[in-house]
Amino acid sequence: MTTLAELTTLRVGGPVRRLVSARTERELIDAVIDADRAGEPLLVLGGGSNLLAGDDGFAGVVVRDARTDISVQDDGMCGGVSVTVTAGVPWDDVVRRAVDEGWVGIEALSGIPGSTGATPVQNVGAYGAEVADVIALVRVWDRLEERVRSLPRIDCGFGYRDSVFKRSMRGAAPDAGVWHPTPRYVVLDVTFQMRQGTRSGPVLYAQLADALGIETGGRAPIADVREAVLRVRGAKGMVLDADDFDTWSAGSFFTNPILTADAAARLPDDAPRFEAADGTVKTSAAWLIEQAGFPRAHSIDGSGAALSTKHTLALTNRGDATAEELVALARTIRDGVRERFDVTLVPEPVLLGVQL
Repeated sequence: MTTLAELTTLRVGGPVRRLVSARTERELIDAVIDADRAGEPLLVLGGGSNLLAGDDGFAGVVVRDARTDISVQDDGMCGGVSVTVTAGVPWDDVVRRAVDEGWVGIEALSGIPGSTGATPVQNVGAYGAEVADVIALVRVWDRLEERVRSLPRIDCGFGYRDSVFKRSMRGAAPDAGVWHPTPRYVVLDVTFQMRQGTRSGPVLYAQLADALGIETGGRAPIADVREAVLRVRGAKGMVLDADDFDTWSAGSFFTNPILTADAAARLPDDAPRFEAADGTVKTSAAWLIEQAGFPRAHSIDGSGAALSTKHTLALTNRGDATAEELVALARTIRDGVRERFDVTLVPEPVLLGVQL
């Protein structure tokens, strides 16, 4: 029997009752319809890189999108290119092809694990870039209305690691209920609009600029940007490697807190602060974790779960961890940060069968 440990990058989670691999859009939609109409719990799963699944498993159907289609439409507008990618395509395959083809805009998102269909849900981002920057359209199966819909970027409600897709899992849409662990909108494919060229836009993230040997705000060949991002991510254990337990993770486990100006003012003077136009202030979850007394490699005695030895934002499976051990570690860190700074960290992965 297939287990969620086999399907996720954290490598924990019990057995699934039924696994469906959809090779066509019709098969994907039919699997979702069948589960919903039968009242069967549904998990549409991509690369499994953003999921912490419980040890008891999942008494429902897991649907995986096996489609790997990339369609290119050169629209001839200002040297731009439109690329439509089915949800099951591994995201880094898209970035690799973009760099090879000279499509500018996603090179800083190199090395992020998971499928393309998951990228708009989380609005994945790294090193000053977000996937929302280049998304033109997201085609979805609307589970509430039972129809295919095309959502332009303006209707996707993108925010920091957030979207209308993700918010449907929290019941944020009026009268739409709570859709969990799969959003109301199941992504079918994503259309990206990118410009053609060989050089990146301004590199605004200081760490990446340093890795490239350029000034912040400078530009670099997109192939160099990809190489530098993979190098930096690799140094943090953020590029998958079966032989490196630091990569047995769900990436950054907590999002960076967005605080009111008053709440940010209560932080120590040396806390990182990034002010937004709306008056809110983003601070660093990694800094809060470290300053609350949780260093790299921190673990609870006897546990198979620990913070990465390279990066305090990653909770890792050291080879034999259980989901409950990972939850215990996450809870300890969350509570410690809240006690020290009166800031509650929010987990980034989807929690299935476990609770913080």
